[in-house]
Amino acid sequence: MVYIVTYDLRKEGKDYIGLIEQLKNFPAWAHYLQSTWLIYTSESPEALYQRLSAHLDKNDSILITEFRGSYYGYLPKDAWEWILKYKQL
Repeated sequence: MVYIVTYDLRKEGKDYIGLIEQLKNFPAWAHYLQSTWLIYTSESPEALYQRLSAHLDKNDSILITEFRGSYYGYLPKDAWEWILKYKQL
């Protein structure tokens, strides 16, 4: 399943490296927009939240949603290739 993970990180000066490391630890991921990741995993949105929220502050925001249905936009060619590959799995 492909999920969109998007967030607002509001604490200036905080090191969010743990969050980035967690996102890069999934079986497959794509990161073409500053605060948005595409994640391929069999985990549920709740499990993803539990895993990622440990690296957020209480004033940060995060949204995890299944990536399905219609989509359109402007991204690099390799982003579209990733999307086509993992949305079909």
